[in-house]
Amino acid sequence: MRRGPAAGPHVVRLANAETVLRTLREAPDAGLTATELVEATGLSRATAIAVGDDLVRRGWAVGLDPERAEAGRGRPPRTFAFRADAGVVLGLDMGAGKTTALVADLRGRPLGSATGTFPGAGAAGRVDTVSATALAALAAAGTRPERVLAVAAGVAAPVDRDGRIATPRDFWEQFDVGLAEGLRARHGWPVIIENDANLAALAEQWRGAARGVDDVAVVLAGERLGAGLLESGRLLRGRHGGAGELSFLRLVEGAAGPHGIGQLARAWGAEAAAEGGLAGLAPNQVTAEAVFRAAHDGDPGALRVLARLAEHMSRVVAVLGTLLNPELVVLGGAVAGAAAALLPGIRQELPRLTDTPPRVEVSALGGDAVAIGAVRRALDDVADRALAIELP
Repeated sequence: MRRGPAAGPHVVRLANAETVLRTLREAPDAGLTATELVEATGLSRATAIAVGDDLVRRGWAVGLDPERAEAGRGRPPRTFAFRADAGVVLGLDMGAGKTTALVADLRGRPLGSATGTFPGAGAAGRVDTVSATALAALAAAGTRPERVLAVAAGVAAPVDRDGRIATPRDFWEQFDVGLAEGLRARHGWPVIIENDANLAALAEQWRGAARGVDDVAVVLAGERLGAGLLESGRLLRGRHGGAGELSFLRLVEGAAGPHGIGQLARAWGAEAAAEGGLAGLAPNQVTAEAVFRAAHDGDPGALRVLARLAEHMSRVVAVLGTLLNPELVVLGGAVAGAAAALLPGIRQELPRLTDTPPRVEVSALGGDAVAIGAVRRALDDVADRALAIELP
């Protein structure tokens, strides 16, 4: 049996460096002693120390000299810790009307944020607004643009595996603005474009309701429904990034299409107001917040709207439960807090609509989920490229 060529020394060195860096990144802030690093990586002591020293020279790690001593030794042990302050990442959420920027260190701890609104200008104006908002978030974090190692941006459109908005039409056109190229030209940042619901799914699994769950659907349910899908812990994209698009709901009996909770609450609330409900509000005064507030106060018209919303969302969840069989469906987006009022109705209705009803929860991350997921995606990109990155 012929064997392939053995890995060269440079390949071994790179693999060892990646192993040690990953181990330090996942370790506590206090770092690991050389002995602990050997146990965690399986490397020899000499190799582990040599690689640790190299990561210190590169700026990815710091060598600590703690007061504690290893058993049987009278001098402090060699200790290495990951430098979470070696740079920062940016998570962006570019919505239809506003954008949010979140700055985090290399462990994902938030350092600063900012929000901007779009002036109604064209593509260049939207990129200008995102850029200004990102710079404001960096200023709030007390850091500089040149310390940004990676940027991820969420958009409400299908995004293919190469980071392109695959089908720029109708509603999606406003997001096909050349954001990655624009930010790269302005600041030199590497930028990843991703679907917003996909990022929300990453956020929920990282720091939200889906922690520890590998099969999950996260539905952004505000104005227009879209889902981020994780199967066995991996994002489902589809050929052109449209795996989580829910426009097919127009074909589902009893569902009101891909319209979100906020949009339907206003429309159905206006109908109720025209019939004299909603505490005397005129139809043109109805907001989603007013509908949920009136329902909380027991207004019969608002309660009927909530029942319709619960019926709509139960069918959405039932379709996802039948087609994808996730363990968990998370309702997220800016209306997540209000969606909690729909949970009893959804949970009651699901067993009638599907033989595989998933568990249903509401996101605690709310309107921040996309930006948090963008931070997670940017951190993954830094981890993938770390040893090729020249630290500022």
